[in-house]
Amino acid sequence: MKDTGYDEWLDAIEDGSGYYLQSPAGHGSLPPRRVCPYTGSTELTETPLPETGTIETYSVIYVAAPGFADDTPYATAVVTFGPVRLTGIVRGADPEHVETGQTVTVGVEHRKTSDDRVVVFRPA
Repeated sequence: MKDTGYDEWLDAIEDGSGYYLQSPAGHGSLPPRRVCPYTGSTELTETPLPETGTIETYSVIYVAAPGFADDTPYATAVVTFGPVRLTGIVRGADPEHVETGQTVTVGVEHRKTSDDRVVVFRPA
């Protein structure tokens, strides 16, 4: 079953055309959203995500919930891409070497445990 809005957003990232929603005041938010959480505006424009983002914070997971058990160890990060923050899993780097301030790209890959799609970050 597709999660309308979210799955379309994942599709766009996967196709290399990721975006965020921007209000006339310049605030950014992530789909699915119909109203700017800052201004209440319903005039949201799809704006391309920057090509790279910066890791703001992260956690290395050694013992995971059953849905991620086969993925451990992994790093989950919050990454700033322009005016929006995305949360995902860092791949392509040893979890012990992930750092705040690190520049990454965004993509979509599959979890090892369940094969569900997940937002991933890779070192730029």
